[in-house]
Amino acid sequence: MSDVHVFDPGCRRCPRLAGHLAAVRADYPGYHAAPVAPFGPADAPLLIVGLAPGMHGANATGRPFTGDHAGILLYRTLHAFGFSNQPEAVARDDGLVLRGCRVTNAVKCLPPQNKPMPDEIRNCNGFLAAEIEAVAPRVVLALGRIAHDAALRALGLPLSAHPFGHGAEYDLGKGRRLFDSFHCSRYNTQTRRLTPEMFEAVFREIRARLS
Repeated sequence: MSDVHVFDPGCRRCPRLAGHLAAVRADYPGYHAAPVAPFGPADAPLLIVGLAPGMHGANATGRPFTGDHAGILLYRTLHAFGFSNQPEAVARDDGLVLRGCRVTNAVKCLPPQNKPMPDEIRNCNGFLAAEIEAVAPRVVLALGRIAHDAALRALGLPLSAHPFGHGAEYDLGKGRRLFDSFHCSRYNTQTRRLTPEMFEAVFREIRARLS
């Protein structure tokens, strides 16, 4: 899984993102402020695809969904369903271990205002495609529409035949399924667009498919 086709820690394919990270490093010299590597075992049956690193979360810590609000519900739920050894993710050295689960992002670099441009999503899609091929997950969980679309593009599948919807499930062939959930962002959880019960229901279905 060290293959540059899966993840390139020195990637600078997107000039806007590279420039933004350089500015962030200057303002926050203690931050990771670089492409964020996937986290979890290389043969995980469950691959979770998020949007992109958060400014004061993964961009700061260097690990997906670690140290920010979006990770609170995600890692608590992963622990509840046996996918991790602890319910919190605060730093790369916090002892968290994922079991049968891997977490990645559709875009590996922090985008301004957390909004990647379409060409930036496309530039990063080859990494996601290579990762899905290498990991060969039985289930892909997309957190949000951008992750959903990125996963389908990575698999060469038409978006029109697989519309995004919270709780949606699709047979992708080759023994693989796609599940959708609203992203566990601060906005979605605080407005209760996504509740813990809704998130747990998705994971309950995933566990059933993996059993």
